[in-house]
Amino acid sequence: MTTYRQLKGYNVKRVDSDPANAQVGQVWYNDTINQIKVRTQVVAAWASGGNLGTARDGLAGAGTQTAGLAFGGQNSTALANETEEYNGSAWSEQNNLNTARKVLGGCGSQTAGLAFGGFTPPGATASNTSEEYNGTSWTEGNNLGQARYNVHGAGTQAAGLAIGGSPPAPNGLVNVEHYGGTSWTAGANLPASKRSLGASGTQTAGLAFGGQQALVTTEEYDGSSWTTGGNMNTGRRTHAGAGLQTAAIAIGGFSPGANRADCEQYNGTAWATTADLATARRYLAGCGTSSLALGFGGYISAKSALTEEFTEAAANTQSLEVS
Repeated sequence: MTTYRQLKGYNVKRVDSDPANAQVGQVWYNDTINQIKVRTQVVAAWASGGNLGTARDGLAGAGTQTAGLAFGGQNSTALANETEEYNGSAWSEQNNLNTARKVLGGCGSQTAGLAFGGFTPPGATASNTSEEYNGTSWTEGNNLGQARYNVHGAGTQAAGLAIGGSPPAPNGLVNVEHYGGTSWTAGANLPASKRSLGASGTQTAGLAFGGQQALVTTEEYDGSSWTTGGNMNTGRRTHAGAGLQTAAIAIGGFSPGANRADCEQYNGTAWATTADLATARRYLAGCGTSSLALGFGGYISAKSALTEEFTEAAANTQSLEVS
């Protein structure tokens, strides 16, 4: 029989408390609690969550993985005004948006959400309307300075960002606007126009990535100007984004010819691939952090109600049972 010493070159140590800097694969005996412990690695993965009540694409999201908010989009027959809240396992129907719309922007939390812009009837109409959510119902806010759809948002209800969007086609807008909890004001323009992009972060530390024609470019915002960040590994559009400027995740989307399942994480400098969605899709929404994200809705070959939960790779300490 092979011993632990033969495999690792040292014996199992006896300690009074778990080591603070244990390495993956390290084993020790904790004398205080009389248990054998091991440091293991949790693999990054997406897991199935509860389905949306209404299948749709082109929706917006806000909040966290265990307190998410989904609103707007387009269902199988019409533009949607449905709002749903996620509790970490299931979605529940809430009061509707005042204006049904798709490919809108969103940001904030489950109890303080912000919806703005979007595509509204009649015809191909870009909306400038904004609405605030208080955890129960939506109320009209002041309008965007620039009507737009295919727009993405970041920040909070009291300090939001509206980034890029359409029209015009095919390149979109450079316009950026700040929301201060009451009204919108002009921010610094993007270096180049973007629509159908992903975004994350805050009003003073924002991130814009990807966009029309499957761009790979990334821009970082400090509240007054944009600078170039690291390129994505795979260009994409109509994807979801979540997290911060220095810890973001890009979820799914579309590249010419195919829906995407692959996802990437940004560390403030560079993008790295991480676990794929179980189901490739575009026009989905996301929320949460780069390590605990939520991706929901979208378009596969039809409108989707699917929800997936992401857990980042991490080291973990476990107790071992010895018989």
